[in-house]
Amino acid sequence: MKLPEPQTKTFSTLVGEIENGQIKIPQFQREFVWTMQKSAALIDSIIKGYPIGTFIFWRTNERLRSVKNIGKLDLPEPKPGEFVDYVLDGQQRLTSLFASLQGVILTREDGR
Repeated sequence: MKLPEPQTKTFSTLVGEIENGQIKIPQFQREFVWTMQKSAALIDSIIKGYPIGTFIFWRTNERLRSVKNIGKLDLPEPKPGEFVDYVLDGQQRLTSLFASLQGVILTREDGR
């Protein structure tokens, strides 16, 4: 059995992988629920150099039948045979980070 190995990625790498469809949200993950204040606090922590936790991905070349894109944006599908990183932990942080860096306005399920 292959054990997970920690990897370090830059924020720009994460954003690029989201944009090209390599990072997806499994359907079983909850919806995006963070407020703008919570997202702003995350960015403030990053600017101050505070730890923001880890992201956990399941990397596979299998495709789940039901997935969500980050922030419900219309993102491309990865090419056949390419790996996909499904977010298992860190969806709220990753979505907030992506929206902040890309200037995307997200609406939550409650319309806020």
